[in-house]
Amino acid sequence: MTPITLTRSRARGVETIGLDSPANRNALSATLVRELAGALTDAGQDTGVRAVVLTHTGNTFSAGADLREPPRPDALVGLLRQIVELPKPVVARVTGHVRAGGLGLLACCDIAAAATTASFAFTEVRIGVAPAVISLPLLPRTDPRALARYYLTGERFDAAEAARIGLVTAAGDDVDAVLEPVLDGLRRSAPEALAETKRLLTAKVLESFDRDAADLTALSAKLFASPQAREGMTAFLERRDPPWVL
Repeated sequence: MTPITLTRSRARGVETIGLDSPANRNALSATLVRELAGALTDAGQDTGVRAVVLTHTGNTFSAGADLREPPRPDALVGLLRQIVELPKPVVARVTGHVRAGGLGLLACCDIAAAATTASFAFTEVRIGVAPAVISLPLLPRTDPRALARYYLTGERFDAAEAARIGLVTAAGDDVDAVLEPVLDGLRRSAPEALAETKRLLTAKVLESFDRDAADLTALSAKLFASPQAREGMTAFLERRDPPWVL
């Protein structure tokens, strides 16, 4: 079946998968998560693919979890782990906004480049939940003091700050210029060597999944089902402040 939330193309061994669900700002719906997992499976098994670029259409990379059609927490965990375990390098290309669960996708990618037009925010606390599941890749890879600030406040920050704290690898005015030497290097690298090198680099991240995935999945489900989250999500959808705003 042709994907309805993705675009796909290939050039010289690099498979580009674009999140393409403009109606919900590329939010992580159950449908998008399922289709992205399928596209990644295809790319991982295809010997003609050297690397995967994960990008987006529109001005938003991903708005986070789709509050109207949310994925199951275990399905989201499965997608995040799949990116980490994929035997091909996965490179994020970001030119727009990234919020909440979308930041989990970035953290799972082996390399991430952002344009200076991009912005980032962990907005979970503002709707009454926590960045639980996405912490699996974020905590091992991102500056802990910066995460404490942005997790707890939901503040927005720019691409330069995202690079400083390790959320993305590099930022620049022209994201494709930033990625040009990266993709050239991957095309010059032996496939089995890339797979084994990625395995070395992701070992600590996978330890986090093995140790904490069950607990964080349960925490996510509990928080999303809470009265506080229901009020926070309703306020968000109605474009008003929730009652706890002072």
